[in-house]
Amino acid sequence: MRVQGGGMSLDPAAQLEQTILDMIEHSPVGAVPHTPTYRDALARLLASHQVYLSADHKDGYVTVRSLAALPAFYAENFEAFATGGASAEQLEADASIYARYVGSLPAALQARAESARTTVVARKTQHRARHGVPAAQDPAHTLFLVPGTGPHPGLPGNYLYGSLYQKSVEADSAWGIYLHDAEDGVARCELPDRASALERFREVLASAPFQLAELEVLGFHIE
Repeated sequence: MRVQGGGMSLDPAAQLEQTILDMIEHSPVGAVPHTPTYRDALARLLASHQVYLSADHKDGYVTVRSLAALPAFYAENFEAFATGGASAEQLEADASIYARYVGSLPAALQARAESARTTVVARKTQHRARHGVPAAQDPAHTLFLVPGTGPHPGLPGNYLYGSLYQKSVEADSAWGIYLHDAEDGVARCELPDRASALERFREVLASAPFQLAELEVLGFHIE
């Protein structure tokens, strides 16, 4: 989570890794030379979570330090909701949040992001059905997207998507958070109440970018 590059090291291996990070960031497709020396250094960077497979370029890579500069997308009035100044019904709509994410992307990626809209925004209803919540009810639910990756790359721009949600409309309902990569990588966490869920949600936002597996330290179950 948020691994930042430090100063230049005199260690040849560290110098090569720094060179690869710079190379990925300056390559339009995140390319790295296919030599044994570069492959070994790249493997170390992947293992230390400083580099991810790119969601945007086949056989390309993206650095965590570049993703750390990207914004997260969640309800613009989330803080008002968290402090009781806005109701669940007043939360910015998932479709609007997703539209802001798409609009932040380079033009070349926007069409592919739009093609995932139905899956991402519709997952609200699918998730309720999984937990036995009738579609007619309206427990709190809000979409969010953060930079990161999972067992598979994320959405265009290297984003994970997920939801903060109330499991039922009951006042003492448990809450949950899940995140998803672009395929079947999932991290889930159930919290006993609203306050715990809001605190954990803020921790997730503050921790991005990350790999889904790194969320285990925050109590998430990786599927």
